[in-house]
Amino acid sequence: MRARLMVVVVLINLMAAAISGAVIIHKARTATEVETAASMAVVEPLVAETLQALQDAPLPGLFRTLAVRFQGLRHVRVTLLNATNQPAEAGTRRDGTRRAPQWFAHLVAPPAQRHEVPLVLRGARIGTALVTAEPSDEIDEVWGYAVALGLTGLSLSLAMLAILHAAFGRILSPLAQLAAGLTRLEQQDYAVRVGRPDTRELAVIAAGFNRLAEVLGAARAANLRLTRRLLTAEEDERRRTALELHDEFGPCLFALEANSSSIARIAATLEEPARARLIQRTDDIAAIVKRVQTINRALLNRLRPAGLGQVPLGRCLELLVRESAQHHPEIRVEGRFAPLRSGYGDLVDLTLYRCVQEGLTNALRHAGPTRVTVEVAEQDGTLRLAVEDDGRGLGPDRDEGRGLAGMRERVEALGGHLALMPRDPGTALRIALPAGSEIPGEDAA
Repeated sequence: MRARLMVVVVLINLMAAAISGAVIIHKARTATEVETAASMAVVEPLVAETLQALQDAPLPGLFRTLAVRFQGLRHVRVTLLNATNQPAEAGTRRDGTRRAPQWFAHLVAPPAQRHEVPLVLRGARIGTALVTAEPSDEIDEVWGYAVALGLTGLSLSLAMLAILHAAFGRILSPLAQLAAGLTRLEQQDYAVRVGRPDTRELAVIAAGFNRLAEVLGAARAANLRLTRRLLTAEEDERRRTALELHDEFGPCLFALEANSSSIARIAATLEEPARARLIQRTDDIAAIVKRVQTINRALLNRLRPAGLGQVPLGRCLELLVRESAQHHPEIRVEGRFAPLRSGYGDLVDLTLYRCVQEGLTNALRHAGPTRVTVEVAEQDGTLRLAVEDDGRGLGPDRDEGRGLAGMRERVEALGGHLALMPRDPGTALRIALPAGSEIPGEDAA
């Protein structure tokens, strides 16, 4: 905005300079015409006066006297011709130097004028005085005035532009603060506030911005609290479901397995072909029971990771990485875990575990890597997680799936940040979580 305002001021100055230049040229042209006409009007009386005074002088002396007297005339050039139209004396000459450029002289110079004054002595014509307009002196004077005026105007304009540049910068600085504040709002930093400017209109805008930031911060805190409650309710439901599967479904499967074994023992006492058919059926039932038990254990692990909350967090993460490495022996899966606390609260532990689980699953399933690395460390009260692979990387038209969206919701609900970034080669998932279970702004609620 300051640049545009400065451009407007410069354009106004250029327009004023153009108008001033046109006025100067018009006035100079008029003045030059007047001065030239006056000088040409002086020549004829001067010739008559000189001839009257030198009635008895010889012709060469008369021509020299006329030439000398014409030397003092400005704005005209006089050439003396004898009776045969040959130059009798050299005409008035200028020094040959011109200060005004040719284009300026062309604009200011009046139309060419030429006048012949007959030289008559004792009733006989002895020659001619050829008078030609020569406005160079007047044009040079006008050019000098124009240059001085232009330099003065340029100096004043530059000084004014410098003052306006500083003044506009001071007046418009609140707009730069507002722009920076809007950028921070876009980055979800709702704690930003701007100072109150001296300008009344900008002060109203700044006050509205601060109110908007305050409302957005309160809305974000409310959303985070609601999301946390939803996550807590979801985990409670997962815990209850896992408990029911473990306490109800597990014993039923064990009973089925025990009954199948009992039927197999009874079938061994029967005769063929009934014995073979029963043993075949009991073997099928046992296989089905083992398959269901495997699925049940996997469901239990997804609903509620085994040992989480009873075993140190670092150990749970190591077991998760080791299990992924066992299921994908062709890929090198490594885990590097700095010394961590045994736990950071149920919700934080679960979120970190789920993020490692989902990050590993995405990398192993979709990236086609040869190596996947998981790092978790606590730095300055922040848990930092990085899952890096050397796979095919992010595609140009990639879409954020439900798994990544779910991770982002969990992380942001706890006041953390998630970023998925390309690397050479592969992809890096980076997560930062507060090493605690409180959400910013929850205490104020």
